[in-house]
Amino acid sequence: MADATAIPGPRGLPRWAGWGLVLLPCAALWLWGAPAAPWAFDWPKGWTIPAARWITAFTRWLLNDATFGLFTFQELTRFVAGVIDAPYRIVLSLLSTGFLRGEGSTAVEITPPLSWVAVIVSFALLGLWAGGRGLALLVAACFLFIAVFGQWQSAMVTLASILVAVPLGVAGGMALGVLAWRHLWFSRAIRPVLDLMQTIPVFAYLVPILFLFGFGPTAAVVATLIYAMPPMTRVTELALHRVPPELSDLGRMVGCTRRQMLWRVMVPSAREALMVGVNQVIMLSLNMVIIASMIGAGGLGFDVLAALRRLDFGAGLEAGFAIVALAVALDRLSQAVAVRGRGAPLRGGPLARHPYLVASLVTIAAAAAIGFVIPWVQSYPQAWQLSTGTFWSRVVEWINVNFFDTLEAVKNFFLLNLLVPFKRFLAGLPWLGVAALLAFAGWRSGGWRLGLLIAALVTLIAATGQWEKAMITVYLCGISVAIAMLIGLPIGVLAANSDRLWSWVRVIIDTLQTLPSFVYLMPAVMLFRVGDFTAMIAIVAFAVAPAIRYTVLGLKGVDPRLIEAGRAMGCSEAQILTRIRLKLALPEILLGLNQTIMFALSMLVITALVGTRDLGQEVYIALTKADPGRGLVAGLAVAFIAIVADRLIHAGAQAARGRLGLGGSST
Repeated sequence: MADATAIPGPRGLPRWAGWGLVLLPCAALWLWGAPAAPWAFDWPKGWTIPAARWITAFTRWLLNDATFGLFTFQELTRFVAGVIDAPYRIVLSLLSTGFLRGEGSTAVEITPPLSWVAVIVSFALLGLWAGGRGLALLVAACFLFIAVFGQWQSAMVTLASILVAVPLGVAGGMALGVLAWRHLWFSRAIRPVLDLMQTIPVFAYLVPILFLFGFGPTAAVVATLIYAMPPMTRVTELALHRVPPELSDLGRMVGCTRRQMLWRVMVPSAREALMVGVNQVIMLSLNMVIIASMIGAGGLGFDVLAALRRLDFGAGLEAGFAIVALAVALDRLSQAVAVRGRGAPLRGGPLARHPYLVASLVTIAAAAAIGFVIPWVQSYPQAWQLSTGTFWSRVVEWINVNFFDTLEAVKNFFLLNLLVPFKRFLAGLPWLGVAALLAFAGWRSGGWRLGLLIAALVTLIAATGQWEKAMITVYLCGISVAIAMLIGLPIGVLAANSDRLWSWVRVIIDTLQTLPSFVYLMPAVMLFRVGDFTAMIAIVAFAVAPAIRYTVLGLKGVDPRLIEAGRAMGCSEAQILTRIRLKLALPEILLGLNQTIMFALSMLVITALVGTRDLGQEVYIALTKADPGRGLVAGLAVAFIAIVADRLIHAGAQAARGRLGLGGSST
């Protein structure tokens, strides 16, 4: 990609003159062009591309008429659903329901599920093996927290989905990543597909999944796979490319076949990086538990969704913290496994070679036997459970009662002075002028290919009839991202200067990133009712974490020698911050802005539940009406907005690195 500095302005004119040549016609079009060229503001209905109708018709054809001769497409999808459902039922029986004979209300339990004691001890032993006593205690505390607060049964349903989805996601992602590593053409072909998989809102492809796989936990696992597999694919390709060439040369010298080279040389060498991909699959799968509950997944996600529907903030918060506890345990375990060395092979019998596994099996058997005599060993007693749900709900009610007028004044101030004016401004912009400005920005920052890509994506948004809703999406996302950056940058600066403060801030933002997005909506709705301001509050709370994290990352990465040189020249601390540290951290801060935008766009679809009228609302309506075309077209429009923002900011970050002489490309 070309550097921004490599694209000069017109000969004899300063660099800003190019912007003037584009801005003046666009401003004239906006101010006076509506009577002469109304098509530049509102895409003519006769020219609208009926993409929604085409997609819906294609989906129905796949479901009803597509055939491969021996079997139909519907039979194929049902077979895939059955293949996924079989291991899920086994794991669910082990963790939650027990093995049953019969179905529904007539089902009879043959064997009970694993005891809560056995599950906690087994995961603690896994932590002891992977990371030592500290990790074992942390994992045990996380699972005990889930049991004490009455979330055990739902958590085991969620864990069953994770234990099935993660291996499938890792295997599928690795297979695609290996193909992309081996074949450059495949890597180029799959890259835009991965971009779309990560930027299209999950709601958009829930309807086609329901059409093809039916309602239930199997469809939820498929949706989780689509959402969680792209990071594993990218990490696998990157990790294999970064294996030192001397290792692959050594493998060829000793006569390794192609398969041996992959599985005995390349994959073991890239093991630590691949485990990062596994960790990402686990985290993204946990992020999906609530959305998956809308199509029959159950578990903790369903508890949070049910609490949102009845505005029970306390119950929703407890279920959300149970998801956080599960995420912390699985995250720390996967990280510990990634860095754990293989060690010397153990000799002797099974007990000597696999002591932790044997101890776990003995615990499971002992707990099952004792559970028949002592019931609390099998199931955590309800009398021992705690709950803070009522307390948190009353806190929100107290705030509402005592500060209602203040909250309404704050909401009305932002609505009248910021949200509504900005919304009207964006709604009045001509799509042609916006496309021209963004295309010019793409050309100046990344070359003509980026400019053409941006022009095509913006035009497609208008041509599919999504322009008005897209502008509302941009308005909500833009204001929320600006506020999140205004909050995140100062906190990041303070945290980068104090390791103690950063340790506390990191705990908070880790919790914010693992809390389900629906949890943010409940207090916002209870305090501010429904509307754009409520959506903005929820989006800012959800999207502020990457703004803080990347600011700290950039500032901590500044070379200390440059800071000392600045002090030696007599610079004050304020000058060192503004003229050295922030400038050198600009590429990372821009990437933080990029991630903040991605978080905001993903949250916008969730905020459709509180009355917004943007593309997220369009996706949600499509889900309720089972209209795959409508949902996918709106979802693609969100993806196009995300891709435009991502490409422009990425090009800007590369240009910033070039100007600062940092070299390399930011990722």
